[in-house]
Amino acid sequence: MSGFTVGLAILGGLVLAALVAWNAWTTRRNTPRQPDAVVPTERIEPTERAEPIFDPMAPPPAQLEKKPGLDALIDVLAPIALESVISGEAALAAMPPTRRAGSKPFAVEGLNEATQQWEAPQPGQRYAAFQAGVQLANRTGALNEIEYSEFVMKAQAFADAVNGEPDFPDMLEEVGRARELDQFASAHDAQLSVTLRARTAAWSPGYVQQNAARLGFVPGAIPGRLVLPADAPGAPAVLGLSFDSQAAMADDPSQSALRAVTLSLDVPQVDRSEQPFVRMRDTAIALAASMEGLITDDNGDVIRVEGLDVIGADLEHLYDTLDTRDLAAGSPLARRLFS
Repeated sequence: MSGFTVGLAILGGLVLAALVAWNAWTTRRNTPRQPDAVVPTERIEPTERAEPIFDPMAPPPAQLEKKPGLDALIDVLAPIALESVISGEAALAAMPPTRRAGSKPFAVEGLNEATQQWEAPQPGQRYAAFQAGVQLANRTGALNEIEYSEFVMKAQAFADAVNGEPDFPDMLEEVGRARELDQFASAHDAQLSVTLRARTAAWSPGYVQQNAARLGFVPGAIPGRLVLPADAPGAPAVLGLSFDSQAAMADDPSQSALRAVTLSLDVPQVDRSEQPFVRMRDTAIALAASMEGLITDDNGDVIRVEGLDVIGADLEHLYDTLDTRDLAAGSPLARRLFS
């Protein structure tokens, strides 16, 4: 065999080896990383603990858990005077079928004859007076004239059913108050998020779940969402971690390739004492390190740790402003207003 032929054979072997290596690297890069064998890779769904859900106007639970009541700071209040004491059963029977006026929560509270406390009507209790309320603003906007009129109709129908006499405040004044509150809330609403992007190999849903679980995350209420529970029972989750829900619901999630997940913080919903932003920053750094990812913004630009610290400093001013307005982050009023 001539030297030229040998050279060609060697060159061909090198090219073939390079192709095999390239193929292996490409396959490895495109194969989603899997969790350790000790953690199942089945579809991610809620298991023992679901994401906390807050609905201030939901019917009270059977255990009579104390719920945040109506408050003149964020609600229109209409007192309802009674001719005589009314039972809780009669009050519940008179309640409207829906607890909203347009997009705003509507509620009725009774003055408990025995405790002299305002509460949602309860069976077996007696009430000396009632008050109806509708929320001035939420994330859908300010209470408008149409919603106020619907509130009046619902409250009047309840009052008629219990032989009561409502006293409604001036509509224009309340709508104006709603607009002012909505402007304040819009200017001080903060929902932060960062995106973790895979540097090389993609991630499987099980791989993301395993790494997040090591930091305290649990499955949320919907597929493709994990939450970091608050220390206080019943409080909203401190952080959320979300990814493509279709990947979580796939027939074989282990073959679903994720190249990005989103870490989020709803600032007004979480108590300041939970140090939510510090935990968000530390969680992002820890996940980026353990999953070989990059911390980026919505545009895909890399965010450095120093940039995260600047955001944290700005948030302290926001917390202070909410405190001075009696709408401290994580408080029942803030959770209702920023919902």
